[in-house]
Amino acid sequence: MKCPFCNAADTKVIDSRPADDNSSIRRRRQCETCGKRFTTYEKLETMPLMVIKKDNSRETYDRAKIEAGIIHSCHKRPVSTQQINSMIDSIETEIFNREEREIETSAIGELVMKKLKDLDEVAYVRFASVYREFKDVNTFMEEISKLLKK
Repeated sequence: MKCPFCNAADTKVIDSRPADDNSSIRRRRQCETCGKRFTTYEKLETMPLMVIKKDNSRETYDRAKIEAGIIHSCHKRPVSTQQINSMIDSIETEIFNREEREIETSAIGELVMKKLKDLDEVAYVRFASVYREFKDVNTFMEEISKLLKK
């Protein structure tokens, strides 16, 4: 690993430990030449995942898209950033554990809705109204009545 300060190639690992999400490793390093310390993160490289959209077009998986949808549905709700990040990590774990190279947006959407339903029912209804493309108030009321029955 090159030193970010002097570009020397001689660095040594001082400390290694799992990072916050336990899917990466945080390493403290020290440059043998200049003596400065810096931190690196090691993460398992995964095969690129392709998402099959409703119109059958394909694009690479983008965590930011899931995050944006969840944040939008949780707007002004008592849901912390930590809860959102944990939920997205959980969703990604389920997606990548399938060990498939392609996944449909509907499968991702269903996972998000399942997790949101457990986290915050209002955020769930907000997400579902966009995801399931509610056409009128009756469709909206049907979804709410399903929640009330449980």
